[in-house]
Amino acid sequence: MNTPDPRQDPRAFLRALYDAAVRRALPEFVIAPFLPPPPRGRTLVLGAGKAGGAMAAAVDALWPADAPLSGLVVTRYGHVPPAYRSSGGRIELVEAAHPVPDAAGRAAAARIAGLAQGLGPDDLVLALISGGGSALLSLPAPGLRLEDKQAINRALLLSGASIGEMNCVRKHLSAIKGGRLAALAAPAPLCSLLISDVPGDDPGVIASGPTVPDATSCADALAICRRYRLDLPPAAREGLDSGAFETPKPGDACFAGQTLHLIATPQQSLEAAATLARAAGVEAHVLSDEIEGESREVGKVHAALARAVARRGQPFARPCVLLSGGETTVTIRNKGGRGGRAGEFLLGCALALQGEPGVHALAADTDGIDGVEDNAGAVVTPDTLARAAALGLRPAEALDLHDSYPLFEALGDLLVTGPSYTNVNDFRALLVV
Repeated sequence: MNTPDPRQDPRAFLRALYDAAVRRALPEFVIAPFLPPPPRGRTLVLGAGKAGGAMAAAVDALWPADAPLSGLVVTRYGHVPPAYRSSGGRIELVEAAHPVPDAAGRAAAARIAGLAQGLGPDDLVLALISGGGSALLSLPAPGLRLEDKQAINRALLLSGASIGEMNCVRKHLSAIKGGRLAALAAPAPLCSLLISDVPGDDPGVIASGPTVPDATSCADALAICRRYRLDLPPAAREGLDSGAFETPKPGDACFAGQTLHLIATPQQSLEAAATLARAAGVEAHVLSDEIEGESREVGKVHAALARAVARRGQPFARPCVLLSGGETTVTIRNKGGRGGRAGEFLLGCALALQGEPGVHALAADTDGIDGVEDNAGAVVTPDTLARAAALGLRPAEALDLHDSYPLFEALGDLLVTGPSYTNVNDFRALLVV
């Protein structure tokens, strides 16, 4: 299939770049080289994340038919690949809530913890871990209730804390994250296959690192809670204060002999999009796969760079596309709006561009869901602000209210893809022609 002409159809061209980025991270295309051989005993597949369903389906398809295979993987509601759901595979898939955990996630996590125990050195645990697993794999630490975890999770999501900070707190308030799943599975060999959705690809941050050592401490988690003024229930504060909620550290015997592979990363997806753009005659520049910060502010910075390219041909010549990834944040100041990080980025970008001719932008989450709405993201064109004004829409007000979804919906500029069955986080592309 030919790539759309970026000058004739910028919107379709940007969508093609997004699709290339997503495809590069689909488990069915990347998991095979990382699968270990079947063990002498049985193979137990355990996992959690937005890509969990597709990862399980890929493993099941590739694993020898005559080799024992069973297990349980939890993914987000609506993220089980339809073909696997109808085929009745060897690995059980269950669905739970994201980003705020629910009872289904707690029950799944408890079952996974139970399955991990009682294994021997001839068995193999294959852990399938991807972004979103932190909320989906919710097993509260002793003395905490699910309601406590839900309240803390909501507060973290509204606080503006980075993903690393959020997951530091989450793993210390969990009975299964922060390396505790590995401790439960020992002495069975453990092979972790990870799809990264975090800046820096730190395995300890992806899904709060259920199978890897945790270098952070209870004191770190407590400091984060204080920094963002989170109201902790007494049991959580006591567990962190006393160190009772401490996680397994590097060097712990439970990690001996573990193997770990990052099978898909944000950088790889950005490079796939860049390759497609260059093949279409458009130079591509990958700015970074680790961009963090307030979404609207990141949008302004991207807009400033695109303006410099459009007006002065610096630091890059046009035509070109600017690509970036990472995980921005939205600090909620006005509740009730509808929209996610991508929409917030694009509003900030559009307002800063002020209709700059020749600049088009797409921002979307590679899991197909921007926040909790049904869109992956949206697009911005040189006439976005003019079309909004013609409809009586106020982009600056929508940005202040965190209400990007209705505005882009009214403009017909939402990007709706449905679940992608993978997750390497934010994807942003600015085309300057």
